[in-house]
Amino acid sequence: MQHQHPDVRVAEANSFPGEQPVKADAIKVPDANESSAEDGQAKPRIQSAVRTISILLAVADSPNGLKAKEIMEKLGLSRQVTYHLIHTMHGTGIIRKNDSNRYVLGLATVSIAEGFSRQLAPPEHLARRVRSIVAATGETAYAGGWLDGEIVALATARGESPVGAAQVPQGYSGYAHARAAGKLLLAMVDEATREAYLAKHPLDARTSRTITNLDQLKSEFEQIRSQGYSIDHEEFHEGLQCLAVPVEGLGGRFVLGISVPKQRFEANFERYLGALLNVAKING
Repeated sequence: MQHQHPDVRVAEANSFPGEQPVKADAIKVPDANESSAEDGQAKPRIQSAVRTISILLAVADSPNGLKAKEIMEKLGLSRQVTYHLIHTMHGTGIIRKNDSNRYVLGLATVSIAEGFSRQLAPPEHLARRVRSIVAATGETAYAGGWLDGEIVALATARGESPVGAAQVPQGYSGYAHARAAGKLLLAMVDEATREAYLAKHPLDARTSRTITNLDQLKSEFEQIRSQGYSIDHEEFHEGLQCLAVPVEGLGGRFVLGISVPKQRFEANFERYLGALLNVAKING
């Protein structure tokens, strides 16, 4: 059995190379005269729309909301522009001010969250496989893949064991290098896509066991390709170990995995691997 690598935790992805939620810092607030080219013609960008989206993402990305001054400083906006946009957004219900005078997401964002979950719904063949894994192992199960250049959790199902693992939420795309599914998808994808992904995503530590050295991670990829599965030894979450395998016949675009408390993982590894490989068969 080749599972001595203390790495990565199960994570799920979606369907085509790549996607992680866009951070507010990644959005460039354009200059007033900035335009974008499309079909050979320069078209003006709606500056206020870009700024409004930047504010919304900044608020969503903050732990406890942001004060107007913090928004202004974070996005480099003038006081007048900041207050004008905040007032407009507040009026729509997309943001609200809490008791600490911080702007947080408003009730109007519920429809966005629900729509995201609904539109990200995985193909039934993946959801069915995830349910089958839970039935066969009793453990929390996942399906993941590529979406817009990111590695995304497509489907999750909570395990039936009394002491189970926490679920990675549908749509989650962080720390792919620290998740079993993420490592597996990166190991199987073509080199150009893998290098492009790693160039954009720093190998930040999620736990003390996360692989943060690129050479070590690439060595892990080689082992994953050789053995045909990936393991995360508490790299994404302390106390949890994960196992992921590719869905057969789909060109490495989808993977299936389970997340298990470490006290059960080693003792049941062969059973877990067998169950995953069985469900991952092309006619599974």
